[in-house]
Amino acid sequence: MDGTATFVQPANARLGGTQSETSGGPIMRTMRLPRRTAMAAAFLLAASPRNARAEWLPNQPIRILNGYPPGGSVDIVFRIVAEGVLRIAGKTIVQEVRSGAYGFIAAQAASRAAPDGYTLASAIMGMMCVAPVVPGSVIPIDVDRDLTPVAALAGTPMALIARLDAPFSDLDGLARYARSRNGGGTFASSGNGSINQLAAAHLLHELGVEMTHVAYRGGAPAVMDVAARRVDIFMANIAEVAQLIRAGEVKALGITSATPVSLLPDLLPFAVQYPSLEINNWFGVAGPANLPDDIRAGLAALFAQALADPQTARTLRERGLEPMGESGEAFVARIRRDRERWRAVAIAGNIRSDG
Repeated sequence: MDGTATFVQPANARLGGTQSETSGGPIMRTMRLPRRTAMAAAFLLAASPRNARAEWLPNQPIRILNGYPPGGSVDIVFRIVAEGVLRIAGKTIVQEVRSGAYGFIAAQAASRAAPDGYTLASAIMGMMCVAPVVPGSVIPIDVDRDLTPVAALAGTPMALIARLDAPFSDLDGLARYARSRNGGGTFASSGNGSINQLAAAHLLHELGVEMTHVAYRGGAPAVMDVAARRVDIFMANIAEVAQLIRAGEVKALGITSATPVSLLPDLLPFAVQYPSLEINNWFGVAGPANLPDDIRAGLAALFAQALADPQTARTLRERGLEPMGESGEAFVARIRRDRERWRAVAIAGNIRSDG
């Protein structure tokens, strides 16, 4: 099916899964595959549930309801992946922005859709793993009961930025500064109970220091106040602050990964010194509950084909995003693992959401 990747913004704005299994059959012979072919084959194998029927393919455009604002990391991921799906498989994905309520407006709408594979919603780490475990969160749906995880598409490390005149340039310096201020230093977040707050709280806990939390309504005003030197530090997705770092408007202390990233290769990977500071903030999609296994597998395979495409992978990496293509039991296991991780951070830091 030919078409154009379309993006529209309206004016109004269980856990489950199966593993693939090899059955008896003809004698198998081992053959060497090129690396890209092998990666694509691995993605496709992971996307195939045990009881899937013949591979499902869409015969009309797929809608992804994006619960987050245009221009953010979620929007960027969906645009790049949609272009890849169109280029590789000839299938059209239409992104519909329904932002608000930390992504749950879009998720709730998708949960009420027919489980036919044509309506999906953004399913990101903050929505699937943070909101369900942070006290005070008001969630209109049960993400385990009302949604079917389909695939994690891409992930990004977070960058720790500081005001340009901060008297520190690394984690050791930050720790000394925080101790000298007796908790009076400040760290920003995009809101109480947000992944930005939890990530920063986790980092400060690892350093053994305290700072005062300043909650903003969204990441953009938090970044602006770091650049304006009104607040000391902020943890943000690397793609969202790369331009400010390159322009010298903020200071970057490092990133929450074990290896450098191509977007800003000179940034220090924190996980080399502090392994627990490896944080992959991922972005995926989910469908309604009771999504049939063959449709779920067909969707995952479609995304996997696009993510294994070198052009798609290169475009993502240029924006500080790493292709994932994780689906089935692997995706479900990631959700469970990350949920328990952030539950522990919320409890240790006595962190609550505003709703």
